[in-house]
Order: sequence, then structure tokens, then C-alpha cells
Amino acid sequence: MLRYHHTQIGYVILATIGGAMLLIAKLMSLYEFNWIPLLVLAILAICLVLFATLTVEIDEHSLRLRFGPGLIRKKISLTDIESHRMKKNHWYYGWGIRRTPHGWLWNVSGLDAVELVLRNEKKFRVGTDDPQGLTSSLQQALGR
Repeated sequence: MLRYHHTQIGYVILATIGGAMLLIAKLMSLYEFNWIPLLVLAILAICLVLFATLTVEIDEHSLRLRFGPGLIRKKISLTDIESHRMKKNHWYYGWGIRRTPHGWLWNVSGLDAVELVLRNEKKFRVGTDDPQGLTSSLQQALGR
């Protein structure tokens, strides 16, 4: 039974990568055929599919994260979470999967995050546009 399910859409990622793809496609129509822009276009399309959304789910056993259709995902057992709190990320931490001074960050948009402190003392941040909902759902799931 799911206690929490939220999917955040990365509108800036969609606009940026989509705009770059349109520009490359337009340039490809103006110049003679070349494999390099086609390869770049394919890579951007893959990135768009993989990183356009971030879904966070909590059930009775774990917190699960997945980008896009779920090829890139992470599962954290609730028993491994020592504590959690809402945080603000610096703008330069960016989007996607990043290593920060505060541990790993999975983020698709915005500056809000929930920082998890794990029992092994490592930290992990989940970027979200629903920090209140995620925090209260974690509190309920952890029985605190």
C-alpha cells in the first residue's frame, strides 16, 4: 500500500532540451546532412525522456525514486533512514543526479528538497515541489 506518490515535471528541462532539439533540427534543415547533429539530437531526446520527471513513492518498507520511465531509479529502505528535514538547495546544484557537499541530490526542478540522513551517516537529498507532503509522509511512515 502506497503512503505517498508524487510526480514532479521538470518544465525547465523540457523547455531547454526541447528548444535545443528544435534549434538543431532547424539547423539540420538548412545545411547538408551530417551525422554529428543527428547524434546530438538523439542524445538530447534520450535525456529528455529519462530526466523529464521525478517520481517519489513511499510504502510501508521503502522510499523509491525514479526518473522518467524508471530506467534510473533508487530504493532506500525506511529502516536505513535516521532522520530527515526540509532544505533549500543552492541554484548552482542544478538538476538531475548530482554530488553536492551535502551528499547525493536527485532533482528535476526547483530549489526545495528533503534531506535524508541515513544510518551509515551519509546524506541524500530528494528535490521536490512538495517538501511538506514528503516530510509528513516520511514522518508517518517512520512512525515519528
